[in-house]
Amino acid sequence: MFEYIKGTLIEITPQKAVVDVQGVGYLLYIPLSSFSKSPPVGEEVLFYISSVIREDSHRNFAFLTREERDLFEKIGDVSGIGPKTALALIGHLDSIDLETAITTANVTLLSKIPGIGKKTAERLIVEMRDKILKGLKQAPLPSTLKTVKSEDRIVNDALSALIHLGYNSLQAQQAIKKALTHFKEEPPLGELIKTALSGI
Repeated sequence: MFEYIKGTLIEITPQKAVVDVQGVGYLLYIPLSSFSKSPPVGEEVLFYISSVIREDSHRNFAFLTREERDLFEKIGDVSGIGPKTALALIGHLDSIDLETAITTANVTLLSKIPGIGKKTAERLIVEMRDKILKGLKQAPLPSTLKTVKSEDRIVNDALSALIHLGYNSLQAQQAIKKALTHFKEEPPLGELIKTALSGI
């Protein structure tokens, strides 16, 4: 199975791209966001690949970042959501905004994406919310926070709490880092969250 394809971009539309790799043209299905962010035709491009193999088809879905590809595959595991719907989600919201919408149960925002109805949005939230939050808690902290209690469970929990409240990952990280400067010793979780929120 492919991990990525690197070659010359030959053709691109909002739905598809063709990449030439040593004389072989690969047809790739892309999210709308990749169409606007891709390099010009004729230049080198690297796409991360997710192959979806069915009895009657073999399609390669391509993304400019590994995070988008991995999120596409997670969405694809949700019952009743196929590659086309997953591609629409990735194409209209970046990975951070999409994860935030899911963890905060923002049905309204998700339902605005073409092809995503209220029931699909609710199913997505029910099946993915806990997985995303669990992944955020297990993820290593950014290097900007490693100098301030990088192993501190309270910091991790505070980050997850802010993201759960609707702030994106970068906002949460910056707010926690700033809040920690107000304490000489390890603060209680509630105090850290309260101080972080007051500084946003």
